[in-house]
Amino acid sequence: MSGYAIEPVDLAGLKTVSLHDRGGKVRVADFAPVYKKGSGITGLLNALPHILAGDSFRAVVQAILAARAANKPVIWGLGGHVIKCGLAPVLADLMRKGFATGFMMNGSASIHDFEIALAGYTSEDVEAVLPDGRFGSAEETGREWNMALREGMGIGEALGRALESLAAPEFAASSLLLEAWRARVPVTVHVAVGTDTPHTHPAVNAQLLGAATHHDFRLFCSLVTGLNGGGVYINAGSAVVLPEVFLKALSAVRNLGYEVRDFTTVNMDFLQHYRPRVNVVERPHAGLDGKRDGRGYALTGHHEIMLPLLAAALTEGA
Repeated sequence: MSGYAIEPVDLAGLKTVSLHDRGGKVRVADFAPVYKKGSGITGLLNALPHILAGDSFRAVVQAILAARAANKPVIWGLGGHVIKCGLAPVLADLMRKGFATGFMMNGSASIHDFEIALAGYTSEDVEAVLPDGRFGSAEETGREWNMALREGMGIGEALGRALESLAAPEFAASSLLLEAWRARVPVTVHVAVGTDTPHTHPAVNAQLLGAATHHDFRLFCSLVTGLNGGGVYINAGSAVVLPEVFLKALSAVRNLGYEVRDFTTVNMDFLQHYRPRVNVVERPHAGLDGKRDGRGYALTGHHEIMLPLLAAALTEGA
């Protein structure tokens, strides 16, 4: 016998409803059909359930296809992990096919891409070199990255321009900075001073660094003005810097009188963080009358799987 002073609630009088009257949000019609051998990427896409991320993935594919068809921008924001996962060739191919009309990078993405162009590898073993202070001290990376910067030019353009002569021929095609420079597709780089290894190199020029990244912020603002009425912005792998830059740029161009509404935003990452969720997926679509006037999607998964899958779907859809 229980020693508690209270008794469990008696549920005998609880009112029920018929399952047939209640209905449900998930229906068999939305279930995933079985993938048919040989049906390819299109078959795989059709085999996704019409539920949650299955529909979100299809919606992102359609938004990018529609943006390209309407000559609207498709801007990719890239964190360092995307480049480290070997996805620059995939992104460069999307660029050539019209599925990427501009790129923005945080500092780490630009550094990894720059090192790949120089040496064919990147991403040092931090734990092995941090104890004696060698982390981030690669001479060629720090020297050439800093020396590439020049007056009146953003970091992204300056790095691509420098790699035209610095990149090893066998690795040049693996550099998104260089491939975008050759195609004259804008790349902007947004640094937070002290977060990137070239900032500690003796060749750093803080005044030039600040001016170049501010140039890129203003250039990115120009890219954002084109999103109105069907453009797409994708944040891939940046948890803090790029979502903040995107939101500030969006507010700035609206403040200047540009109409930037009714566009699509996407956050792609293997973990959904606070800032990308609110600054990329949610806040940009808050309308003046309280109604949402755009669409935001969150696709969760490893970049090395999700981005090639999205690229394949776009290629087939084209």
